[in-house]
Amino acid sequence: MGERFCVRNSGALAVVEGVGDHGCEYMTGGTVVILGKTGRNFAAGMSGGRAFVLDLIPSLVNTEMVDVLSIPKDQEENLKSILSRFYAETGSLIAHQLLGDWQAALKRFSLVMPRDYAKVLAVIDKAEREGRSVDDAIMEALNG
Repeated sequence: MGERFCVRNSGALAVVEGVGDHGCEYMTGGTVVILGKTGRNFAAGMSGGRAFVLDLIPSLVNTEMVDVLSIPKDQEENLKSILSRFYAETGSLIAHQLLGDWQAALKRFSLVMPRDYAKVLAVIDKAEREGRSVDDAIMEALNG
């Protein structure tokens, strides 16, 4: 089990079957999938990226900057694809079991999402839908 796993991750994709204390601390980007236990103080200072956690114990999450959510519809296939690749590359029994009953497994996952990062992603999505400059939209959102 990795103590302080993915601390300061800024863009990597990581899948692990459990972490110790301080997982995803000060993470600024990337995607983490945790298929096992987390230690205390998970996501402290996490300002970006996404963490998908199986059977998360919410009391272990430092919620100062993040929310714990159900998996959004637009992320279900992404998570399944990551697990499929992980299984293909490692032969993980946990991933295999989860993929075997995906709809049940999906209900066991939580998404740990930084609040400010979610707001920026929403601004980007809206600008793209409207055909506007993403940079201009972000600057407008930041400057009010």
